[in-house]
Amino acid sequence: MLSYQHAYHAGNLADVHKHAALAWMLGYMARKPKPLSYIESHAGRALYRLDAAEAAKTGEAAQGILKVADWFDADHPYARILSATRAEHGPLAYPGSPEIAARALRPEDRMHLAELHPQEHAALQAAMGHRAKVHRRDGIEMAIALTPPEPRRGLLLIDPSWEIKDEYRAIPQAVRRIAKRWPVGCIVLWYPILRDAPHAAMLRALERDLPEGVRHEVTFPPARAGHGMTGSGLFVVNPPYGFHAQAQWLSARFATLAPQR
Repeated sequence: MLSYQHAYHAGNLADVHKHAALAWMLGYMARKPKPLSYIESHAGRALYRLDAAEAAKTGEAAQGILKVADWFDADHPYARILSATRAEHGPLAYPGSPEIAARALRPEDRMHLAELHPQEHAALQAAMGHRAKVHRRDGIEMAIALTPPEPRRGLLLIDPSWEIKDEYRAIPQAVRRIAKRWPVGCIVLWYPILRDAPHAAMLRALERDLPEGVRHEVTFPPARAGHGMTGSGLFVVNPPYGFHAQAQWLSARFATLAPQR
């Protein structure tokens, strides 16, 4: 989807959910003294400005990380990465998932990132430098081609724009294929929770084909009047030990956003 740019949505509540979970998972996996592979199918530009015109236009960051940063103690992996990113790039810088991964991983780990949008790809390459291999190709094709990766331990993040309706049919097929090729890999699929629930059939297919997968969803008030996203979901195959407890902790934080009755 070459029209999609995440700058309009960076730092929103879905990012808080996804990125807090991702930072925790990678931080946990990096404790073990064995190298990791990190693969991301729809990487975006890696670094965002929350005072940019795009963020101001939607107001999503203002209702997201700028509102809830105090949920996270200073030693939470997400908070540490936010702090390090702001120290290097300014107080209103925000790390996308490639930057989170780059800061969570170690020199011996490997990163492969895919991004098709020409401007986003150029920005991603500039932000990553030599820290990752940046591919300008279809991310699902890349993920299938690279799995099983070397090193074999690792995590794949699939985070599409979901603006192509066929993705809801094609993505479960791809996840099933990748899980078969890479049975030890941690596969993390993010999806939005929208009013008309286009994800429902997709989740039924995933839970049928990958019954060991873990589903974690949070809900939140719309960022603005008429905004269709009311929650964020993760479907995780082979989650790291302790993910359930971290997911429950995140659920408790998001529950505080429920409208007062």
